[in-house]
Amino acid sequence: MKQHIQPAEGKLGILIPGLGAVATTFIAGVEAVKKGIAKPIGSLTQMGNIRIGKRTENRNPAINEFVPLAQLNDIVFGGWDLYEDNVYESALNAKVLELPLLHSVKEELESIKPMKAVFDQSYVANLDGVNIKKAATKYELAMELIADMEQFKLVNNCSRLVMVWCGSTEKYIEQTAVHNSVKSFEQGLKDNDDLIAPSMIYAYAALKIGVPFANGAPNLTCDIPALIELAKETHTPICGKDFKTGQTLMKTIVAPGLHARALGVSGWFSTNILGNRDGYVLDNPANFKTKEVSKLSVLDEIFKPELNPELYGDMYHKVRINYYPPRGDNKESWDNIDIFGWLGYPMQIKINFLCRDSILAAPIVLDLALFMDLAKRAEMSGIQEWLSFYLKSPQTLEGLPPEHDIFKQLIKLQNTLRHMMGEDLITHLGLDYYQELVDSM
Repeated sequence: MKQHIQPAEGKLGILIPGLGAVATTFIAGVEAVKKGIAKPIGSLTQMGNIRIGKRTENRNPAINEFVPLAQLNDIVFGGWDLYEDNVYESALNAKVLELPLLHSVKEELESIKPMKAVFDQSYVANLDGVNIKKAATKYELAMELIADMEQFKLVNNCSRLVMVWCGSTEKYIEQTAVHNSVKSFEQGLKDNDDLIAPSMIYAYAALKIGVPFANGAPNLTCDIPALIELAKETHTPICGKDFKTGQTLMKTIVAPGLHARALGVSGWFSTNILGNRDGYVLDNPANFKTKEVSKLSVLDEIFKPELNPELYGDMYHKVRINYYPPRGDNKESWDNIDIFGWLGYPMQIKINFLCRDSILAAPIVLDLALFMDLAKRAEMSGIQEWLSFYLKSPQTLEGLPPEHDIFKQLIKLQNTLRHMMGEDLITHLGLDYYQELVDSM
């Protein structure tokens, strides 16, 4: 049965905390695509197809023709940042995109100026900034963010808003009593509780007025009971966390293949060099721990060593990220994988991935924004696990283990879209084709 989905009428405002390398690459890319001078490669919403019905029917529409997504020409951008640079200036500083492309969208990027950010240096020790909100309490900061969103919506004549966190990785913290309910969280905001992070203030402000929120970093943010409760109260979608880009993307592609073939893994060593602002932030041990926890969980959930102790019970997994300024946004990762096969004979896999971090992240921002807007219009609220495809550490209901296998994640995403549109879910069983052939004979 087809879900009722409100049409994508009017403008969609995509609001971004953190107008750094990822956000500016995303915004510049969308503006370039609008002008027809580039292609949105890597974006399922723009370049992907989805099979409908049986294979014999040959129905494979584009995803953006199958579900009612916002059109790129109806998108406007805004955001907050610690620095006063407009998006064009920030993109120049990030040094991700080449100058001819940036010059072609210079006017559009210069018009986007950051609003003053909510910032607490204790959460990102390696950064400082001047474009920062001042208020007596964290609750007042949240109210200022709500005012920013309402003003942006009015000035830009938007019918809807979504928020995607593209800010830096915050230091590692664990859930405490202040995070357990909306009531305790709001009191914590008023009391300036140290364990309420800036990203949580953004998420609270968005959810309070029904704006979908996606967390692109590994911070503890909307994955706390208080904000899950608030999302349900305001009927608002949430998802997180941590954009699945370079090394972890490769892990979720390679590890399911090894697991599918019942090949053993004795060790997986991963190291990276990265020179952008994200790398600088992660050079601080407290911030790196947040990222490390996100990255380390992937293999355990795919291999499930408790179920396959002979194959994965003794697996040693190590992750390292090293700040190396000359490399800039061009991250390089190395993976050494020690595997064993028939009769226990050892083998090795070595992967050297020279990727561009923001180039891989930008289409994820676009897809999450468009799909979260779709979810809101389809009256889907709370955790959107079907968007796990895009995330390193997917948010799930408490007690429910996340699915990290990228191929299973894609099936879940596609079947969710089919369910929305009243189409049959696809199991890939295929036996019905052969039974029909037998019956016809």
